[in-house]
Amino acid sequence: MGVKFKDIVSPKKINFKDLNGRVIAIDAANTIYQFLSSIRQRDGTPLMDEHGRVTSHFSGILYRTSSLMEKGIKPIYVFDGKSHNLKGETVSKRIQIRKESEKKWKDALGKGEIKEARKYAVRSSRMSLDVVNGSKKLMDLMGIPYIQALGEGEAQASYLVQQGEAWAVASQDYDCLLFGAPKIVRNLTISGNLADLELMELESVLKTLKITRKQLVDVALLVGTDFNSGIKGIGSKTGLKLIKKEKEIYNAIKKTGTSFEEFGPDPKILRNIFLDPEITTDYEIKWKNPDQKGIIEFLCGEHGFSEERVASAIKKIKKMDSTQKSLEDWF
Repeated sequence: MGVKFKDIVSPKKINFKDLNGRVIAIDAANTIYQFLSSIRQRDGTPLMDEHGRVTSHFSGILYRTSSLMEKGIKPIYVFDGKSHNLKGETVSKRIQIRKESEKKWKDALGKGEIKEARKYAVRSSRMSLDVVNGSKKLMDLMGIPYIQALGEGEAQASYLVQQGEAWAVASQDYDCLLFGAPKIVRNLTISGNLADLELMELESVLKTLKITRKQLVDVALLVGTDFNSGIKGIGSKTGLKLIKKEKEIYNAIKKTGTSFEEFGPDPKILRNIFLDPEITTDYEIKWKNPDQKGIIEFLCGEHGFSEERVASAIKKIKKMDSTQKSLEDWF
């Protein structure tokens, strides 16, 4: 979900050539959820093997990630750790939405309303432990590094960019700005042609809005984040005006006539989720040669993938041309 900053933050268009040779930290939860939602049959049914196990995420990880690597992009996936206790309400709402969407999907299918069915099917996607573990196994076989975060994956991915270990975070959400990511790429894994790539740069955003990162977080808290509901009726434009005028969130909350009890958690605690997140330094970033036999056994033998298509994707990972280094040069 993330914070709603569309009205005040304007990403700039970039080309995939701008990412050639770049290390990109990919928000795994955000991206795999996209795969589960978008890679489906016409009626909204996810891709499945003969045993009824969902394979949409495997398809996305293999084909779209290999396409990125063929273009010289070096991916690192970052997985979420334990959710902050203040995220409980957001998680509960998401679960409820998925349950309701699944029911509406099945109802629409029963009525033969295919277009309507797909719309609800997309909203019913869920990230199970099997999906996460299977995704990690495939990444291991593909030789793609991944990091298990202690807390929010977006915070850990943002840390990699801050440390210079990645050039940008790939995520659809604006939250990485709050976590301090210097650069965020949007739409990287949505489509294979990378036609709609967008780049957000924290320094540019803060300069344009004429605020500090702490104030940007305050704007988000007024609007609402995954950790608090914000103040009803306050959108990003109004929140920005309030923070610029009142300088910080405590004064802004008083200005709206909202009591601190009504606002919810102490803004200082909420700020620290973004300004001082839980980070791990216990990781190793290393790309390896793909295990072609292992990938084929896993995807084709266990999950019924086409061996020809899988072999073609593996070739993309290994591909070299005059504009990029070979995979072996990344080690």
